[in-house]
Amino acid sequence: MRFEVGIVVRMDDNRLLDAARRMAEGLNPGDLDRTLAQITSAAVEVLPNVQYSSITVRHADGKLVTSAPTDDLLLRLDSVQYELQEGPCYEAAVETAHVISSNLGADERFPKYGPMAVEHGIRAQVGVRLFDTDTSQGALNLYSTRVGAFDDFDTVSSLFAHQAGLAIAYARHVDNLEEAVRTRTTIGKAVGIVMERYQLDDERAFAFLARLSQQRNVKLRLVAEEIIADVLQRQTGDV
Repeated sequence: MRFEVGIVVRMDDNRLLDAARRMAEGLNPGDLDRTLAQITSAAVEVLPNVQYSSITVRHADGKLVTSAPTDDLLLRLDSVQYELQEGPCYEAAVETAHVISSNLGADERFPKYGPMAVEHGIRAQVGVRLFDTDTSQGALNLYSTRVGAFDDFDTVSSLFAHQAGLAIAYARHVDNLEEAVRTRTTIGKAVGIVMERYQLDDERAFAFLARLSQQRNVKLRLVAEEIIADVLQRQTGDV
């Protein structure tokens, strides 16, 4: 899609496919934070008439936060939408999976947010749901300085959201695996400390930690971290 003096030129199929290919090539999932930053950067680089991008995450307690904004301006714009409970950013994260406003200044759905966005140079906006889990929801926010920028945007934004959703799912999986490895390593260190301190074998040392966890109603990992921290503190004190 290309826009000149308010005239819409629709993106042809070849350019659409090329954009989809470039999206896929540009998203290489790693840790979650890096993946989110890749997604917003790729949105600005690849998607037509997108000047800014961010991701809104809605946590289980209902709190909305902005991640990986490509410009500090979006921290303000997103925050206003959260406060007003109005705008494509808010609706895509909380209510509707896909929200397009091609002319924010004249959009009756956003009477408070629309004029404020225009004051900051934003005249069109898209919100696209990226993920929806038991603990959080996330939406991709796309901002344009041109009226009419997203008149024909459904297909390309859906393609991008699909690619981004896959990248986020993979990144979450990687983060979970890394957390599991860190937890296992921490518990293993604590078991070794208990074995040495009380002359127990590994099974009895682990059972000891498990009893502490149950008695205190604290996760086993936290018990293990406290034991390791105590040893490090003793060592430091001995120096």
